[in-house]
Amino acid sequence: MPKVSQEHLDARRAQILDAATRRFARQGFHATTMQDVLMESDLSAGAVYRYFRGKNELVAAVAERVLAGAHVQLQSVLLADPVPTPADAVHGVVAAIDPGDHDDPLRMAVQVWGEALRDENLARLAGDGYGQIRGLFVTYARRAAEAGLLPAGTDPAAAGSAYFSLVPGYMLQRLLLGDVSPAGYADALKATLR
Repeated sequence: MPKVSQEHLDARRAQILDAATRRFARQGFHATTMQDVLMESDLSAGAVYRYFRGKNELVAAVAERVLAGAHVQLQSVLLADPVPTPADAVHGVVAAIDPGDHDDPLRMAVQVWGEALRDENLARLAGDGYGQIRGLFVTYARRAAEAGLLPAGTDPAAAGSAYFSLVPGYMLQRLLLGDVSPAGYADALKATLR
């Protein structure tokens, strides 16, 4: 029997994670069964269980993937040169996390928040991931202060934490109310936060 390449294994794992993400986004973690993921991925049970022993492992892998993707997207905005203004940074961040054409990443993030409240493993994973993302905002605030974009004496840790908290607010409004856009959100912040 020929040996399966690592590329093939990685592609198959990604196929499963894509299918699980779509299903979880539509149905939620609890309503989605492994059978649903099998149907969505068009793979056999053996193929899926080769990579994931069960739904909890799959949920954790999807959450980790969503957080890693968000980290990469936010890093490109928050660590850009030259340092963006706070309003431009917020606009860039919400535009990066809101693809506009589908809600799956936003829905997954909100579901991870809820599930992390009852699942200790997911709470650790989410805490680590969101802690790193908040760290990007703190780094941004430090750079913005050094560039004179924030008032003298601004505490970068406090400012970064405050900027970080704007993202969940945007996400919830976008998903539940649907009447917010990245540009409108940034414009409102620019007009009101002086």
